[in-house]
Amino acid sequence: MDSGPITIRPIAESDLDEWMRLRVRLWDANSEDDHRSEMLEILADPESQQVFVAEAGPNNLVGFVEAGIRPFVEDCMTDQVGYLEGWYVEPAFRHGGVGAGLVKAAEDWARSLGCTEMASDAEIGNELGIEAHAKVGYQETSRLVHFRKDL
Repeated sequence: MDSGPITIRPIAESDLDEWMRLRVRLWDANSEDDHRSEMLEILADPESQQVFVAEAGPNNLVGFVEAGIRPFVEDCMTDQVGYLEGWYVEPAFRHGGVGAGLVKAAEDWARSLGCTEMASDAEIGNELGIEAHAKVGYQETSRLVHFRKDL
């Protein structure tokens, strides 16, 4: 979709409703209260968490990436690793560089904090997410299936 230039920038207080709308699309099983709580935690910790948004016009966010710094990530070599915690682009804006721009902003942020590695994850069945990661240069390192049992 061509609606003019897309701006990638850090989140602002005025973006909270739009960020919530996009988060609900990515993680639709979470309640709005859970989203709100997580959003407040992210905003309260700017030293280790950041959100970048893709803006197609005033009050029109079309994507976001939530990034964090983790002290340990499976298959990484360093003890401070940038991490793509959540990444979403509206379907009409995919395949045009918006997702790559969001990831680049997150990587630049992590690099500015001294990180030399960036990591992420995707559910095993999330082929779209796995493909999107590969398109921006991420290499799959392992797959894991979690189990549980009621006792």
